[in-house]
Amino acid sequence: MLVREVCQTYAREVEKLGYKLLELISLSLGLPSNRLNGYFEDHTTMMRLNHYPPCPCPELALGVGRHKDAGALTIVAQDDVGGLQVRRKSDEVWVPVKPTPNALVINVGDTIQVWSNEAYESVEHRVVVNSERERFSIPVFFFPSHYVMVKPLEELVNEGNPPKYKPYNFGKFFVARNRSDYKKLEVQNIQISYFKII
Repeated sequence: MLVREVCQTYAREVEKLGYKLLELISLSLGLPSNRLNGYFEDHTTMMRLNHYPPCPCPELALGVGRHKDAGALTIVAQDDVGGLQVRRKSDEVWVPVKPTPNALVINVGDTIQVWSNEAYESVEHRVVVNSERERFSIPVFFFPSHYVMVKPLEELVNEGNPPKYKPYNFGKFFVARNRSDYKKLEVQNIQISYFKII
């Protein structure tokens, strides 16, 4: 089997998992299992193959800087080297995510945070490099359709729990984030907090 075919097969299986996770999240919020599916009719999911070479001075290098994921879910396969860290909210300490054999890491993204009106929270994370071993990971970013307007789900909003975010277009938000994150253009680095209702 060609590498492309392997990647396509893997991506299809992870997509199935993404839909199953969306169902479980919907049920946990007291909603029908298929409540979020309509937002993914023309989803823009992507897979990335990451390679982090070893660095003799890892404190001077960074695999991926601190960030939160813009999409709904990120499903990560990683090797046994480690390097993924999450920022603990209580004391802001970076905590390593220990690799578990044959397991996937699931990150909840900003989109789920907004849809759930903060019942779920996107976690800040980063990747650090290893001084002796190279590291590989395969994140699959499960994104809704570009035209989706993201806002707290109406079933979760009431007088006691008003909406915590203004609506925004996912595609425009994602493009703005990428332009500021990766190209370092003179554009505003838009984060989900910009849509927070104070």
